[in-house]
Amino acid sequence: MVRRALTMTVAVLALAACGKKDEKTAAVGDAAPAAANAPVSGPAAMPKRKPGLWSQTVTMAEFSQTTRICLDAAAEAKLSVLGGQTTQDMCEKTSMTPKLGGGWSFSSVCDMGSGGKTTSTGVITGDFDTKYRMESDSTTEGAGAPQMNGSRKMVMEAAWQGPCPADFKPGDMEMPNGMKMNLLAMGAMAPAKK
Repeated sequence: MVRRALTMTVAVLALAACGKKDEKTAAVGDAAPAAANAPVSGPAAMPKRKPGLWSQTVTMAEFSQTTRICLDAAAEAKLSVLGGQTTQDMCEKTSMTPKLGGGWSFSSVCDMGSGGKTTSTGVITGDFDTKYRMESDSTTEGAGAPQMNGSRKMVMEAAWQGPCPADFKPGDMEMPNGMKMNLLAMGAMAPAKK
């Protein structure tokens, strides 16, 4: 059960989008409050979460789980709200654009190796200082594990909890059972796509 939850958490980060940029992807930078309400035209600053401890509840048809992640500016730059560190070399196509009236829309096509090829689209809203919400539809094909294939809907609701506790370092994610892993270290160990 722990392995399934860990796999699904990492997969959810990957399903959302990728850190690799193409000509349609928004540039990463400091998000200005007006950026979410700006007209959709050209690259815009991608939203950044406030440094500190975030609680993230991921809900899919199969399960719901809450994790906690500690972020500082350096960890946010590598992980981003869309999970870029774990997928930066896996995505052949990504796009993130601000929506009129607020929020962001995104899409991606990512090759997860034995996890199959995943196509995702979604919307993310919130102020990224106190909370945000991501809704995503994804389809996976060609995964080695048959249960990974198919279409899924996912909702992630995140809320800022305050400064990171002393026993958390930037990039640490705590699973529901209390097990911790560092997403930055996991990204450093991942082989680059050739």
